[in-house]
Amino acid sequence: MEQLLKVIASGLVDDKSSVSVTVDEPNEEGIIVYHLHVASEDMGRVIGKQGRIAKAIRTVMRAAASKAEQKISVEID
Repeated sequence: MEQLLKVIASGLVDDKSSVSVTVDEPNEEGIIVYHLHVASEDMGRVIGKQGRIAKAIRTVMRAAASKAEQKISVEID
């Protein structure tokens, strides 16, 4: 899951070396939180107009997590 998020984000940004993902332990509800970190100048590319790209990233990640029977959340920092 972490690798999938890195690949998606790397395709969107100019500075691919600044893409990093940190993963939190599952909380009491069993939700795993993935934190996506990109360079500040690439933040607009990852979020998109009115958050459309960020929403699409979250949708793809949730679909992949449901196949693996996981519950996840993606935060863009």
